[in-house]
Amino acid sequence: MKDDKMQPTKTARIRPAVERPRRKSVAREYAEAIIIAILLTLFVRAFVIQAFRIPTGSMMDTLLVGDFLFVNKFIYGPRVPFTDTHLPAVRQPKQGDIIVFKYPADPKRDFIKRCVAVGGQTVEIRDKVVYVDGVALDEPYVIRSDPRIFPKEVSPRDNMDPVYVPQGYIFMMGDNRDNSHDSRFWGPLDLRLVKGKAMILYWSWDGERHLPRLNRLFHVIH
Repeated sequence: MKDDKMQPTKTARIRPAVERPRRKSVAREYAEAIIIAILLTLFVRAFVIQAFRIPTGSMMDTLLVGDFLFVNKFIYGPRVPFTDTHLPAVRQPKQGDIIVFKYPADPKRDFIKRCVAVGGQTVEIRDKVVYVDGVALDEPYVIRSDPRIFPKEVSPRDNMDPVYVPQGYIFMMGDNRDNSHDSRFWGPLDLRLVKGKAMILYWSWDGERHLPRLNRLFHVIH
C-alpha cells in the first residue's frame, strides 16, 4: 500500500485591488471653472483693465455720452484692493493723457478728463486759451460752445490766475471746455485718486436715436 503523501496546496495569490482615480462630478467641474473665471475676472478688473461708461458730455467730441471704454489700470500702478498701497507704475501720467479718476469731492464717483499739466508745472488761462509754463497749448480736440468770455472775478472757466501744480498732482480739464467741472474749479488732482488711462472704445450707444454708433467701435482714445 502506497503511503499517501500530503501534497502541498498552492496558495492563491490575492492581487491588491488597484484604486482608480475618482472622477470629479460634472457639477464640481463646472463649479471650479466658474470660481476660477470669477477670480481671474476680479484680478484683471482690479489690476489690469476695467470697463467704464461715459455718462456726461464733458469730454465731447473725444468721448460721447453712451461710449463704453476699457481703461488701462496697470500703467499708472493699480491700487491693491482694500488698502492704500499701489503697485509700481509703468509710467506716471503725462500731458495729454485721458484719465479716469475718483472725483476729489466724492471719491465714490468716477470722472474722466484730460491731463493738461503735471507736478512742477504752472497752468494759466487767458480768454479761454490754456498756458502751461507760459506756453499756449495746441488743443485741436477742444470744443468751445459758448462765445461768452467770463472774467476771472466771475468764474475761472475762461480766465484763471496762474496755478502751480504740486509734485504728486496733475491738472485735469474736459475737452468740452465750456461745459466741464474740472481742476479749474476744484484744483489739482491727487495722483492717489487716479484709476487708469482711457485706452479703447469697445461699444457706443446713441441714446437719442436708440442706435449703436458702429463707426466708433474699437476706436483708440487719444
